Amino acid sequence: MLSTMSIGGSLFLIAVGAILYFAVTTSLAGIDIATVGLILMIIGVLGLVLGLFMLSRTRRDGGV
Repeated sequence: MLSTMSIGGSLFLIAVGAILYFAVTTSLAGIDIATVGLILMIIGVLGLVLGLFMLSRTRRDGGV
């Protein structure tokens, strides 16, 4: 259950990061929104890989 929740959270981070990186054109003082979006996408991809690894390990060990 935890790995599926992390997969969903990772997909959410990737989506929000992509929106910030590709679609938002406004600027804030001192914050680069495109960089924040890129960071969120990277964290989301890392979480997705980790979640899929944990899910495959759980299924291989007997599904507990």
